[in-house]
Amino acid sequence: MKLTREGRSPLFTHLRAAFVTCLFAVGLTACEWGSIGYNKGYAPEQPIAFSHELHAGNYKIQCLYCHSTAERAAHSSVPSLNICMNCHMVVATDRPAIQKIAEAYNSNTPIPWVNVHMLPDHVKFNHEAHVKKFGAPQACHKCHGPVESMETLYQYSSLSMGWCIDCHRQPENQAPVSCSTCHY
Repeated sequence: MKLTREGRSPLFTHLRAAFVTCLFAVGLTACEWGSIGYNKGYAPEQPIAFSHELHAGNYKIQCLYCHSTAERAAHSSVPSLNICMNCHMVVATDRPAIQKIAEAYNSNTPIPWVNVHMLPDHVKFNHEAHVKKFGAPQACHKCHGPVESMETLYQYSSLSMGWCIDCHRQPENQAPVSCSTCHY
């Protein structure tokens, strides 16, 4: 039998590598595979406080009123200030947060909102396909959770590859699971 420099057989080296790989895989599974390195629960501080609970919950403003590109584009945008000002030209104009929005609107300066839901650069999520399939707000809730009850928006789901594939594999969703669905 041929031995390696360390005096071990190649079979031992391969078995050791397989064992270490299995331990690593089991360790990842035990650590809720798919959430490692993801931002579940992430709630960054925004430059201006915004309550989805107030707007989507109390006032029942639909997701697509503010996030209108979600039903016709791959990317769902942060609403432009003119959407905010549709109401806030006359509503709550005495509040400091609304005055900041009005000042930015009047000076044509965008608010530097901090992205809450982040995916790696090599992953593409098509909002339009999901909204067309499930409709809003059902499609929104699948990933973003009960936004209408969030005073401060946070990342509700891990949005990991495993989490997405689990949803795609549900028979009622009839969704593709090929790599090119999200990696293109």
